[in-house]
Amino acid sequence: MLRLRLCMTTYLSEPSMSTPHFDYLDRLEAEAIHILREVAGQFERPALLFSGGKDSIVLTRLAEKAFRPGRFPFPLVHVDTGHNFPEVLKFRDSLAAELGEKLIVRSVEDTIKRQRLREPGGKFPSRNPLQTYTLLETIEEFQFDACIGGARRDEEKARAKERIFSVRDEFGQWDPKRQRPELWNVYNGRIQRGENVRVFPISNWTELDVWRYIQRENIPLPSIYFGHPRTCVVLPSGQLLGLNEHLRLDETDEIVERQVRFRTVGDSTCTAAVESDAATIDDIIEDLLSAKVSERGATRLDDNISEAGMEDRKRNGYF
Repeated sequence: MLRLRLCMTTYLSEPSMSTPHFDYLDRLEAEAIHILREVAGQFERPALLFSGGKDSIVLTRLAEKAFRPGRFPFPLVHVDTGHNFPEVLKFRDSLAAELGEKLIVRSVEDTIKRQRLREPGGKFPSRNPLQTYTLLETIEEFQFDACIGGARRDEEKARAKERIFSVRDEFGQWDPKRQRPELWNVYNGRIQRGENVRVFPISNWTELDVWRYIQRENIPLPSIYFGHPRTCVVLPSGQLLGLNEHLRLDETDEIVERQVRFRTVGDSTCTAAVESDAATIDDIIEDLLSAKVSERGATRLDDNISEAGMEDRKRNGYF
């Protein structure tokens, strides 16, 4: 009994957050690395969902720390909607080449033709819901049993109630009632044939944590995250949507030139910019410290379809 108490005391007496050599970013990093190694140990064919956005870029840095000098035990996978920002796609390809890791790209455009899906309508046609079909096709094609993503609980309320190891059924669907307990950071990756797991190593991070980690690690990012001049459409909500060839505008739409940056990078047809002169990561952190709205709340039009927009998509197999 005495030995057990001593062991428990040793385990619980970790360095405090004020310890200069092990701060809260170190704790988040250590947790994420542990989760990535759990994926490598528990699954046969995992994949890392990689869009070229800041969260998936951070995941590649964490994967380097988890597995270098060896290769990643999973490929990078991107579901390309055809409406992605060109700056992000260019960065995606260059980073994959620099890492020397396999990049698998599958196209929503191809899925639309193959499955005869209906193209989204309206003035701002988003292919985000159609990504689910391509993702499920890709999982089936490569028999992935785990897909690692960069979702965080602070982004949206549906994500806030999802576990780090999120089990999906044979149709890729998420059932909140089937979530497993994750006590003491023990993750259960046991699944039935046909099921798969979505894994979120940075689930406990915030947007500010991500940026402070990027700052600390000096991680390069696509230029779209920093302030730049862009031609935008002013939406009725006052949000600014970057002008692109996929929008179906009419003569009454207001077109303006603004200095903007993007807090998140999804479909160019549904991801709004925010006005900002932030030219450095320090500037962006200052912006975030005064922000009143989450990054998805401020920028993602597709989340505003309904109160349960994100949860409905996740139930159907979305990331």
